Amino acid sequence: MNIVISLGGSIVAPQEGPSGIFLMQFRNILLSWLNGDDRRAIIVVGGGAAARNWQKAYREFLSNFSEVNGDRGLRDFSCSNEALDRIGIAATRLNAQLVKEVFADCCIDPIITDPSSGFEANGRILVAAGWKPGFSTDYDAVLLAERFSAKKVINLSNISQIYDSDPRINPAARPLSRITFDSLIKMTGADWNPGANVPFDPVAAARAREIGLKVIFASGTNLQNLSDILYEKAFVGTIIE
Repeated sequence: MNIVISLGGSIVAPQEGPSGIFLMQFRNILLSWLNGDDRRAIIVVGGGAAARNWQKAYREFLSNFSEVNGDRGLRDFSCSNEALDRIGIAATRLNAQLVKEVFADCCIDPIITDPSSGFEANGRILVAAGWKPGFSTDYDAVLLAERFSAKKVINLSNISQIYDSDPRINPAARPLSRITFDSLIKMTGADWNPGANVPFDPVAAARAREIGLKVIFASGTNLQNLSDILYEKAFVGTIIE
């Protein structure tokens, strides 16, 4: 059995920085599950606070540079989403390296940075990072699930469920136990924006819908809940299908 975990960068590297204690606990939960027969985990790591902070700095740089030099002065700089994605991808690779080292005894292959390439998979754990501009690591997770015939992706975030509206704006927003990909894409829009704070990348959602994949959205900090998901027990989260 193969399982893909889209591990949000906000879980690995929150604003206050990575936690070795959390990483140890996460490792213990996952290795306990992997002790079962014929199991492999593919962990795709996001960029988190580093990605958003670095992207914010670049946006501020462009804004201030333009004020001083005018728009013509920007011709030597990339003002596109691709530049912001490249910065975010670099952050995912730093976070992924940390996760790989945490699982060094089980992850013997290099970090996957291109899910379409002819890489080998020799260990019980594979770790992947961002690939290329145009989408988030959620999309990489979907592609790897398809490649390894995984039936579901566990998307671990810093919130426990998807809501029917933004709870930061609407106090009456309700958590959802289930949602369709179509409904999710209506909520988030169909396009990917670098650094977007959405439950699941809409580009990834469209691909998951196309291949009939199930996505389980849940909190990445509630490790008992993650254990319940792995062992197919009752859990708190949102099923997207």
